[in-house]
Amino acid sequence: MVLTRDFKRTILERAQRDRKFARALLDESIAGFLNGQPEAARLALRTLVNSTLGFDRLAALTDKPSKSLQRMLSSNGNPSMDNLAAILAAVRRTLDVDIEVHSVKARGARR
Repeated sequence: MVLTRDFKRTILERAQRDRKFARALLDESIAGFLNGQPEAARLALRTLVNSTLGFDRLAALTDKPSKSLQRMLSSNGNPSMDNLAAILAAVRRTLDVDIEVHSVKARGARR
């Protein structure tokens, strides 16, 4: 008897019931964008949207079609900076968080 669960479903359900986990997903998504991992960042953000506000509500908050938003946050998506900013603003408001970015000197970097 197999005792495994679908990973995506597990993440989705955890983000639905645990606000701290949902905020961590947002943090990971933003870090992915800033660190040159856009595909992983889009997919983390898509999971977060699915587990919190949903694409229909995101569409209403951003004034963008739901299907377009889903395509933007797919593995092959390519949201513009304006669209990404609108998506992040809607998610931030939904989770009631402020976003702060702190830089850390890269290992081996010179001043």
